[in-house]
Amino acid sequence: MRKFTGSGHSAALPIGPVRGTCPVAGPASPNAEGKGGAMDVTEHVESVYAELRRRDPGESEFHQAAAEVLHDLEPALRKHPEYVDARIVERLCEPERQLVFRVPWTDDRGDVRVNRGFRVEFSSALGPYKGGLRFHPTVDLGTVKFLGFEQIFKNALTGMALGGGKGGADFDPKGKSDGEIMRFCQSFMTELHRSLGEHTDVPAGDIGVGGREIGYLFGQYKRITNRHEAGVLTGKSVAWGGSHVRTEATGYGVVYFLQEMLATRGRSLEGRRVVVSGSGNVAVYAVEKASALGATVLACSDSVGYLVDDDGIDPELLKEIREVRGQRLPAYAEARPNARFVESGSVFDVPCDVALPCATQNELNREHALTLVKNEVFAVAEGANMPCTAEAIEAFREAGVLFGPGKAANAGGVATSALEMQQNASRETWTFERTEDRLATVMRDVHERCRATAESYGGASHDYVFGANIAGFLRAAEAMMAQGVV
Repeated sequence: MRKFTGSGHSAALPIGPVRGTCPVAGPASPNAEGKGGAMDVTEHVESVYAELRRRDPGESEFHQAAAEVLHDLEPALRKHPEYVDARIVERLCEPERQLVFRVPWTDDRGDVRVNRGFRVEFSSALGPYKGGLRFHPTVDLGTVKFLGFEQIFKNALTGMALGGGKGGADFDPKGKSDGEIMRFCQSFMTELHRSLGEHTDVPAGDIGVGGREIGYLFGQYKRITNRHEAGVLTGKSVAWGGSHVRTEATGYGVVYFLQEMLATRGRSLEGRRVVVSGSGNVAVYAVEKASALGATVLACSDSVGYLVDDDGIDPELLKEIREVRGQRLPAYAEARPNARFVESGSVFDVPCDVALPCATQNELNREHALTLVKNEVFAVAEGANMPCTAEAIEAFREAGVLFGPGKAANAGGVATSALEMQQNASRETWTFERTEDRLATVMRDVHERCRATAESYGGASHDYVFGANIAGFLRAAEAMMAQGVV
């Protein structure tokens, strides 16, 4: 597939499934050679990317996410030249609203602390802005924009009425007391609440934001607005408006998507060796579901090393260690005779049939990918958001490895958030079984949407990156065209 080319000075950046450099070209008229012509579409996409880099310097993760999508859009733009004329791509790359605000709070000693909060409301073409809040010291505007941009396509792929957004703060919950976290969440929501609403913007959790934080955020929203607007936040406790399966949804969903990919090759998870990176919420429940479907999950990881259990990781012990005791993975190794914790190297050094990167962005690079390929991995599905670098994805493609991108494979979390919103709207609570069945159906639909779109737009049916990017774009673009220039 094509790499971006053009005039001007070059800026190295991985581009889509086949990555290269993207020279910063000057503005090009979309009608340089007639509407929808091959050359003008190419130049149009290049100029959009060049302008994005110019206007948002230093936001490398946002550039990476945008480049992957833009790389794949040319077939759709040639088929729909009206999208070029309406500047749909430019409008999708520019958030509808970007909020940056101060979050002052007091710690347990009474000292005043100050953090920075963010909410990027990227696209409301398909529904209210929907996307999580991330509390982590590395969070900045570029991080939130990359996550929000991905969320547009992820939410579109679910087939549900959800726009795309993301938010967070450079606040680190680790080492903080419950009181400190409560005071931070209350201050954060005091500023953010005016932009939220069940028909406007509906946040959820992400890294550093779990049920405790969602509870504090919702309590402050209710206190300020005097409304028990249950649908304004998802990821709530089942006891007060949350949904069954929301905790498990992203991890379960990536395994459901993996199942569908494997089925296209006549394979299943039964007896497969699986490696999962991370040991947070997504990883834990990916381990649980893969194990339940007959796989042997050999390894998972945390920030200081990785755990290997030759007998297969015990999901119940893993949940006990991580969720109940709040301990790190060495505690698991101490409890199992055939388990060991390794402090050097990478979890992706462990030979496996399937790899599920479920930790954080850009954790799996080309070197890791080549190691996995050498060890005969045949499927990779992203449980985290953009955990594979551009070069890693290229290596998997060259080797013919089945690859499920995060915007498709980890859509289970937001899909179940939408199911939570449905239950809130009707004042219902569904059973675990009913909700999980709906989740499985959504993930099958996401897989089929990606597969069919890839095939119909001239790619291989197993090119899920290509299919996901075009399918998500087309759904958003159709809504944007119908709604006018807004």
